[in-house]
Amino acid sequence: MKIATFNINGINRRLDNLLAWLKAAEPDVVCLQELKARHEQFPAAAIEAAGYGAVWVGEPRWNGVAILARDAEPIVTATSLPGDPADRHSRYIEAAVGGVLIASLYAPNGNPRPGPKYDYKLAWTERLISRAAELEAMKVPVVLAGDFNIVPEPRDIYPTRSYDENALVQPESRALYQRLLDQGWADALRKKHPRETIYTFWDYMRQRWERDAGLRLDHLLLSKQVARRLVSADVDRDVRGMPGASDHAPAWVTVRSRE
Repeated sequence: MKIATFNINGINRRLDNLLAWLKAAEPDVVCLQELKARHEQFPAAAIEAAGYGAVWVGEPRWNGVAILARDAEPIVTATSLPGDPADRHSRYIEAAVGGVLIASLYAPNGNPRPGPKYDYKLAWTERLISRAAELEAMKVPVVLAGDFNIVPEPRDIYPTRSYDENALVQPESRALYQRLLDQGWADALRKKHPRETIYTFWDYMRQRWERDAGLRLDHLLLSKQVARRLVSADVDRDVRGMPGASDHAPAWVTVRSRE
């Protein structure tokens, strides 16, 4: 099974890019973020024509997440992150596909900091940690995939001082990500590429793609039941260089169907 995550940064604006990548890469499951579309604006017919069932939660200007499954219909288990009924942002969806529980998540950016957006980022990630603990306790195959908006380590960002005050790289943010790993989740990209520099995001500004001035923001965290079946993990970097591309590239893993 090939499971991918892709911050599409506007699904209707980048639908051609998405469909071209789906055809070329043939992922079995895709977690999408930043749909930037109301629920009824999701291009369900085009996705279905490409051979994918889909579940999603939309939001008009920002956010929005989805899970696509090739030749299958994902079975929804949650459409929001538990822990705060007042939080109406569309940032989390969870579904079962092919015997694996998949979560597609779009964590808050948190800028500017300090301030309410940073406080929300930390509180939201605390809720994610709580949900992850519940999922881990189920002892079933689980993948947490998406744009975590956290750069885990200094080597996951290009050499720069311009991000020193950014919420993505703060010690508090990184400590929360480490707490997820301490629960037993495996960072698939780092597990398969322990020494390499890997980026998944290149800002549109200041020729950061052309300069390879990237960040690793998109992660696939595997429960022990999936990590034991991990075969490969990588980033489809070339997708970022296509005309009209998202500022993120798809990251993916392949796992054996059985241990």
